[in-house]
Amino acid sequence: MKSLKKKRRVQVIAIAAVALVMATALIGYGMRDGINFFRSPTQVLAEPPSETEIFRIGGLVEKGSLKRGQGEVIHFNVTDGGGVVPVTYKGVLPDLFEENQGMVGTGSYRGGVFEASEILAKHDEDYMPKEVVDALKEQGVYKEADGS
Repeated sequence: MKSLKKKRRVQVIAIAAVALVMATALIGYGMRDGINFFRSPTQVLAEPPSETEIFRIGGLVEKGSLKRGQGEVIHFNVTDGGGVVPVTYKGVLPDLFEENQGMVGTGSYRGGVFEASEILAKHDEDYMPKEVVDALKEQGVYKEADGS
């Protein structure tokens, strides 16, 4: 016959295990829409994501591609040197957004066009998101900033 102490210990361990499993399931459920994967333009063209997938794309705004449409719609291309993806964005661009500069956009890829819901631009002349730098280095396009 098991002692009362051993029964309590087994009950506490079982309850803790169930609580841990439930907490892990709740965290996963809560984060299912909050995780946005980063992709470079080359990766997007090589393996186009589904139209419902929300992800981040980053690279350089292609020189000469920035076109402002009627109203708030803006069209431009983002490149990493290996691939070029057209982007549309409805809204006001960040003040530091310009051609031949780094950017990261959040949105989805529909019909061969990245429809951005958010655009982030670099915050000073030396900063570029790590994912964008890595993608540009992979393509052999990235140049280190001068240390002046």
